[in-house]
Amino acid sequence: MGYNWPEWALLSLIGIDPREVQQVLTGVRRWPRRARGPGGLAVLTVWGRTDAGRPLIVALRRTEDWQWDILGAVAMTDTQVAEFERWEHADD
Repeated sequence: MGYNWPEWALLSLIGIDPREVQQVLTGVRRWPRRARGPGGLAVLTVWGRTDAGRPLIVALRRTEDWQWDILGAVAMTDTQVAEFERWEHADD
């Protein structure tokens, strides 16, 4: 699976290093979730943690069968972290 960075998406990252985004996308524990972006655009979000444990949500859009554009990334809110941690510990 390949990931592409549109230049505008890379430039729009605020307080998140592109390496952190890659860590979430290649992490062992990722939670893919469907979502709607601005204007109703269907996207896939990937909830996960960086190598340092920082919880992030990355938004993706499929461009081809195995290619995805990275649309952006945000830090999880406290509510999202709580939901993510319930998912993380569901198998415990």
